[in-house]
Amino acid sequence: MAADFDRKNIRLPAENYRGRRLYFVTLCFENRRQFGADARLAKWLIARLEKQANAWGYFVHAYCVMPDHLHLLAGAAADASNLMAFVESFKQETGAEFARRAHRRLWQFKYYDRILRGSEPADRVAWYIWLNPVRMGYCHAAADYPFLGSFTELGANLLKGPRHPDGCHRGRRSPERGGAKLCRAEDRGATLNS
Repeated sequence: MAADFDRKNIRLPAENYRGRRLYFVTLCFENRRQFGADARLAKWLIARLEKQANAWGYFVHAYCVMPDHLHLLAGAAADASNLMAFVESFKQETGAEFARRAHRRLWQFKYYDRILRGSEPADRVAWYIWLNPVRMGYCHAAADYPFLGSFTELGANLLKGPRHPDGCHRGRRSPERGGAKLCRAEDRGATLNS
């Protein structure tokens, strides 16, 4: 007999996920399996993410498919944009197709999100996402990892730029606090918040 349990609701009220906001989202593969290590699957997920973002009115400024999870920084394009609908549609489409082909679940039941406040620099979140494979030792620079990027011109320009907010040059860590030093706002140039 299966044990009875209640799933903890980790979501804020639904109205917090509607409107023009920026969101940092993490989706984990079922049981943290290494599905994202498969290049073909990672590329397919990126293509599906772009399709769903366009359909649901989201700008994906940064994304990264890691072996056991996916990060994205998404900005709502309209007041009617609904993050929960966008993420659930992406998970449902990709999960159903994956299950049909692999006879396994792709995603964990829940996902994690953080709503960025106006004072939080979105470019720092973007670089956190893009430097994930560097921190994990998969590459020396973000540009070397094939499963990250941006679907927006602003995000793509930030990724190509010479510096990111931690003072690193696209993956080389600064000596202070292992690369976590913040540089002055005027050194960052254009930001995703502007």
